[in-house]
Amino acid sequence: MTESLPPRPVIGVGALGGIDGRFLLIRRGHPPRQGCWSLPGGRQEAGETVEQAGRREIREETGVSIRVVDVLAVVDLMGGEDGAGYHYTVIDLEAEWTDGEAVAGDDAADLVWAHPDHLESFGLSPALLAVIASSVDRRRGGPGAPTLLSLSPAAASGSGGGGR
Repeated sequence: MTESLPPRPVIGVGALGGIDGRFLLIRRGHPPRQGCWSLPGGRQEAGETVEQAGRREIREETGVSIRVVDVLAVVDLMGGEDGAGYHYTVIDLEAEWTDGEAVAGDDAADLVWAHPDHLESFGLSPALLAVIASSVDRRRGGPGAPTLLSLSPAAASGSGGGGR
C-alpha cells in the first residue's frame, strides 16, 4: 500500500531531560510508533514557542518539569503505518529535570530513566542514539555538535524502534 504524506510537515518538540547522568525515555502508547522507545515530546500548538511546547509535552507525558538549556537536534521523520503517511520535523531540546516524580501519562505507555551506557535493550534508532551521544558529549564538556538528521520512509519504519 502506498503511503501519502500530509500536505505539510507537523512540527514536534522532544526533550532530552537529564538527572544524575540519566535520560528520560518513554514507550509510545499510540501510533505512530506505538510501543517504541523514544524521547518524550509531541506536537507544537499554535501560539506556543518551542520551549513552551517542550515543557508542556514533557509534563503531559511524564509528570516532570524541565528547564530548557538549548536546541540539541532537528530531525525530519517521514514514514507511514497502515497506508497513512506522516512527516514530522522534530526539534529536540537539551533540558534538565527541575521538579516532579516521573510517571507515564498521556501518550506514554511506560517510562524509564536510562543511563547512556545502557541503551541497547531499548531498540533505539541510530538517529536517536546520535542525538543522545551529542547530549552526553555536551554534558561531559565537549562541543556536542548540533545534529541535523533526515529519515526516509524506509529508515523511519525499519526494525529496532524505527523513527527517532
